[in-house]
Amino acid sequence: MQSIALNQNLSQTIKLTPTQIQTVKLLELPSVELSQRINEELQENPALEEGRDEAEERLNGLEEDEFDENYQPDDGYDDGRQRDPLQNDDFNYEQYVSDDETPSYMLHPQYNPMDEDRREVPIIGGSSLIEELKAQVYLTDMTKPQRHIAKWVLGNIDDDGYLRRTTEQLVDDLMFQEQISISDEEMEQIVNKIKLFEPPGIASSTLQECLLRQLDVKIENDPNNESLGFAYAIVKRYFKSFSKHHFDHIKERLELDDKDLQAAIREIVCLNQKPANAITGNVYDTQRETIIPDFLIEERDEELFVVLNTGDIPELHVSRDYKEMLADYERMPKSKDSKEAKRFLQQKLDAAQFFIDAIKQRNETLMRTMTAILKAQYDFFLDGEASSLKPMVLQDIADRTGYDVSTISRVSNSKYVQTRFGIYPLKYFFSDKMTNADGDEISTREIKKMLKELIDNEDKYNPLLDDQIVSLMAEHGYTIARRTVAKYREQFGIPVARLRKRI
Repeated sequence: MQSIALNQNLSQTIKLTPTQIQTVKLLELPSVELSQRINEELQENPALEEGRDEAEERLNGLEEDEFDENYQPDDGYDDGRQRDPLQNDDFNYEQYVSDDETPSYMLHPQYNPMDEDRREVPIIGGSSLIEELKAQVYLTDMTKPQRHIAKWVLGNIDDDGYLRRTTEQLVDDLMFQEQISISDEEMEQIVNKIKLFEPPGIASSTLQECLLRQLDVKIENDPNNESLGFAYAIVKRYFKSFSKHHFDHIKERLELDDKDLQAAIREIVCLNQKPANAITGNVYDTQRETIIPDFLIEERDEELFVVLNTGDIPELHVSRDYKEMLADYERMPKSKDSKEAKRFLQQKLDAAQFFIDAIKQRNETLMRTMTAILKAQYDFFLDGEASSLKPMVLQDIADRTGYDVSTISRVSNSKYVQTRFGIYPLKYFFSDKMTNADGDEISTREIKKMLKELIDNEDKYNPLLDDQIVSLMAEHGYTIARRTVAKYREQFGIPVARLRKRI
């Protein structure tokens, strides 16, 4: 017979409140995504309403001598409380709240009302890539069914202008999505006609095919240009050698001298590697590249302050109608239906309040964190010089604010700040430290800046090797290893010296 032993263990567990869970999720969102998240919550929870609470608004508008300090607004939860005497159907909400007012819960210690230019994101008009291509479908000799298929194929072209789907994949997808069955040969004919569209190179499957198509057009317009012929031969027959800068191999195979090779390479490098870029006014590209800063650094009275960019983020409040409905159910005789209704109303009201509290906590955390960054990197925000950046890691800001490092990491992720010198991601201000020849601590960002300047100003016909960069950096007082140079160079996307060499 087994004996059952009872053991008592003491342990600690951490449980997050609903508000804390909401705050953690909202903290990671930049302002644009936060606005979308608020809209979703407004649709899901009828107890959460947009705009300022009417009673609160009117209380704020009372003169000091009219304000009754003993007055307590009705929250709708207790039976014995009277209804807010200021509540009436004739209340004009519009005269108190305008579109450009700042929500009361947005915590801006030094807030300066933002003008319309900061609140609206301009959208540049124009035609999209697909619209331009669809217009060209009607200039071909395709039949009506083929035009329908061609327009469907155009939807598979990526943002760079390439059609990377194989003929077989297009045929299968067409059958699955449109229930249209065609042969591989007919699909290939349609695709080949699309590849003749403007700009040259559109719908190519590879970069090599894209460049060859553009060279075809150039040669057709200028058939006597010998350099174009050499360029076509290089891309057609020795594209791999060209991409790896094995120019000696190309010269030997095509029996070219340096002058002819240089002329051919100039023709190639002038070609458009992303044919979609040739179509201007692409609305979607414009919107995708737009960065909306989450913070603004402003100068007032010769001092810098942080402003939280609220953009189109609306003010929120808990629905008074739902509060009153709950109060009415509290006064009703208890029944199963009334209990269910009360439970539903209570859940919605609690969720709305939790969400508003999470927004408040998020904005307070953002402001405290960005203010700490401003103080730590104050010199940079004054002059915009990378050399003014001080070495700073997440723990430094955590110590200044009292937050956990994970909280600082969430704040700095995907957030941007607008300064007088441009828009920077918050991660830009964090960097490790190194010691220079004088024993002073400097930011690794300053070292990266020096390294990039050396490469930018090098002789492109005799580019610097990594060992040479190490020596030059040492002359400027920065002692770093060769592997560090290689690591920073790769972070900038800069190839090795052999691939940077020009002919």
